[in-house]
Amino acid sequence: MSATQPTILATSGGHRPGARTMVEFGPLVHHAVDLSGVHGRRPRVMYVGTAIGDAEHFTARMGEAARVAGFDLTPLQLFPMPNLDDVEGAVLEQDVVWVMGGSVANLLAVWRVHGLDAVMRRAWQAGVVLSGVSAGSICWFEGGTTDSFGPRLRPVTDALGLLPYGNGIHYDVDAGRRPLIHRLVADGTLPTSHCTDDGVGLVYHGTELTGAVTETPGKGAYVVTREGSAAVEERLEPRGLPAVG
Repeated sequence: MSATQPTILATSGGHRPGARTMVEFGPLVHHAVDLSGVHGRRPRVMYVGTAIGDAEHFTARMGEAARVAGFDLTPLQLFPMPNLDDVEGAVLEQDVVWVMGGSVANLLAVWRVHGLDAVMRRAWQAGVVLSGVSAGSICWFEGGTTDSFGPRLRPVTDALGLLPYGNGIHYDVDAGRRPLIHRLVADGTLPTSHCTDDGVGLVYHGTELTGAVTETPGKGAYVVTREGSAAVEERLEPRGLPAVG
């Protein structure tokens, strides 16, 4: 691990169809690697697919994406049992941990059973860049909006809390997410919340939001704060990331 301070890249993106593979890593995944500061060797990236039940077909696709990108990929699987003898040691050896989307509620429950919540905190403090998409974004915050419990979006408020904010994902493509984030911030269910359109990522050093980046032109990031009994939204203009491949 190479980052000089605790670093998180929380995103609503990072994957795209490949030219010769089903999935390629987009600029957001490459930016997570850049944030780690790794140089002089192949980047070490851990893929965590807990939120989609460690689906083997997607783990294979991520392995192909890593091959194309020139990364050494280590999958961490928890179903039906951990696939690594020393989970903490393996996590701490990585430059980046990339967490897949899916059910954030199930992810949190399974991580806690295996003590991975505490391992991720120690890795963050040690300089491993924590990153991911969708559920793999919400997990680092106090909570956010989720369809983990059914088609109707609901709040999740017991995420890992490394970052003391709420998190809104897929802000521009799922019509229910923006109004629900506003309501949850206005009534105090969630604290000040940081939100991303699809293709956008938020960079944190320690617990400070230091910037927004995008792999898709025209997309935005947002900060939603509580003023009295109402929510107020401020748009942040992300910096465009260079194309990959």
